[in-house]
Amino acid sequence: MAVLALALDVGTKLLVVAELEGRRTVELLGGQLLLRVSRNSGAAFSFAEGYTVVFTAVAIGVVIAIVRLARRLQSRLWALSLGLLLAGATGNLIDRLFRSPGPGRGAVVDFIDFQVFPSFNAADSAITVGAALAVFATFRGIEVDGTRTGRADRADRAA
Repeated sequence: MAVLALALDVGTKLLVVAELEGRRTVELLGGQLLLRVSRNSGAAFSFAEGYTVVFTAVAIGVVIAIVRLARRLQSRLWALSLGLLLAGATGNLIDRLFRSPGPGRGAVVDFIDFQVFPSFNAADSAITVGAALAVFATFRGIEVDGTRTGRADRADRAA
């Protein structure tokens, strides 16, 4: 899942930057959805734009933590959740490392704009869905290793 979500993020960013940046806005759904390139050097909703280096370091930490935790994964639900979180963090980290103005200071490419919500990208969507699945798994009492809390420890391999 991580590889697919990351490929989708990187591929769509390459495409929209090549085809849309500085050129045009694509209107879809009767103008309710716009595809237009914007750059975000901060966190979600352009929060803390002057702290790109900090967000780069945090993203590196998140990627390392998920990769280390992956060894213990036995739950399909947690695997899906962490795979999406890994893809999202990696996708935006790639932007921060390799886009202008330079390594660790690059701005994330956003391009999906519903006009009632800040612009986002496929990595942001992966992070949001992955986080929602983690919350769901936690509320269901499903542990990363597939056991359940509060019940007889049985494997949750069918989630």
